[in-house]
Amino acid sequence: MTLTTLSSREFNQDASKAKKAAKSGPVVITDRGRPAHVLLSFKEYLRLTGSRTRIGDLLSLPGVEDIEFEVTKATDLAQSADLA
Repeated sequence: MTLTTLSSREFNQDASKAKKAAKSGPVVITDRGRPAHVLLSFKEYLRLTGSRTRIGDLLSLPGVEDIEFEVTKATDLAQSADLA
């Protein structure tokens, strides 16, 4: 995978160059010398985002056992219906 860096000006002047480069890997677009955006091929985007993330997949990630959180039971969800 090749990482290509283009300035905003270069990107604006030659978008086709950026699209061709994105076939080989991510294209970092800089703004005033700092990374601002990343251009990816759609295939790479799908690979990175995958399909829907499942809670089981997230819970199996390394280091997840160190995360602390509390779940509070919601008690005010049910309400009586007003049929008048």
